[in-house]
Amino acid sequence: MAFSKIQEQFIDQEGKYGAHNYQSLPVVLSRGKGAFVWDVDGKKYFDFLSAYSAVNQGHCHPKIVKALCDQAQNLCLTSRAFYNDCLGPYEEFATKYFGYDKLLPMNSGAEAVETAVKLARRWGYAVKGIPDNEAVIIDCEGNFHGRTISLITMSSDPSSYYRFGPFTPGFVTIPYDDPDALRAELDKYGEKVAGFLVEPIQGEAGVRVPHDGYLKKCYDLCKSHNVLFMADEVQCGIARSGRMLACDYENVRPDILILGKAISGGVLPISAVLADDPIMLTIKPGEHGSTYGGFPLACKVAVAALQVVKDEHLTEKAYHLGEIFRREMGEFKSPLMDYVRGKGLLNAVITKPTDKVEAWDICLKMAENGLLAKPTHRNIIRFAPPLVITEDELMTAIGIIKKSFIEMEKIM
Repeated sequence: MAFSKIQEQFIDQEGKYGAHNYQSLPVVLSRGKGAFVWDVDGKKYFDFLSAYSAVNQGHCHPKIVKALCDQAQNLCLTSRAFYNDCLGPYEEFATKYFGYDKLLPMNSGAEAVETAVKLARRWGYAVKGIPDNEAVIIDCEGNFHGRTISLITMSSDPSSYYRFGPFTPGFVTIPYDDPDALRAELDKYGEKVAGFLVEPIQGEAGVRVPHDGYLKKCYDLCKSHNVLFMADEVQCGIARSGRMLACDYENVRPDILILGKAISGGVLPISAVLADDPIMLTIKPGEHGSTYGGFPLACKVAVAALQVVKDEHLTEKAYHLGEIFRREMGEFKSPLMDYVRGKGLLNAVITKPTDKVEAWDICLKMAENGLLAKPTHRNIIRFAPPLVITEDELMTAIGIIKKSFIEMEKIM
């Protein structure tokens, strides 16, 4: 993919002065609006990554940006050393929105998952009676919960954990989408298991959607063993899956709910952990926190972002448009394409790589044709546009995807 001298300048600058911990598509973005972004040369693209689902409400949504700017003129940061007039209203709004007693505010998705793990362990010791330092968290193969040492301890991806050890004890990893595996580990470790941590849809693993009934079976197993069901909805939550939470498809209410990304509308790093009092109140003052967790800007932005989801019926839109995407791409035939999977507007196309064409090459061709997506593995491309995309825009974008596959067939 060719790019201009000005784009090359920015890319070279990052390469010279920045850490080399990302392999980015060679596109330098400078502006975004709704479902679109523009590069420094003014070329317009469909954004089909949405910052890994952080931009569900679309780029620079005016109501969310207004909430940020209005609050920024009054007070940006207080830390939790003092009260502020934004946090309480946000906590009340969000707990009623999702149906929990309490919210613990953090910043990144990884921080929220770490918080959930700490909370589950504390509950395990204080309520369940697990002996100190013997608590177990069960997690799933293929997960992506973040990049901290504890979270990569759970990873089965060598690029996440290789040469970053030693790792954190207390985690047991089982196959995803396998309730029998959970049952076996609960029977083995049940008295010491504090929580079961699962992504209702595994995003980074290539939009892996479990079989119907998996979440409910796991939830019921957790209840029968007095274990907390912990849902990482950082990527698949907040309308992305066609439900407010992906767990809603099976009427499962997590004991600990982990949110991030779209709770901010892509404007600030915001995350949250929600739970009821018997769990949340096991952590006392001074035992957990964050300088920026629950800062005034974040509180105003989160309320605005969540309100936009309801006001603009983004959950319903994601469900409807996702059905169209999977139908259109499922009917499309290409020797480079295997099948499509997903829920709502969180989808993936599983490709058939050749010696000359992999998922990365197809993404480069799509960028050339005006659509940005990113491979999550050598053979999987994730497609997750902002939920504000219109049906006409979606059909245009699907046309670009199909065109790109057809063009790549010529060199396969």
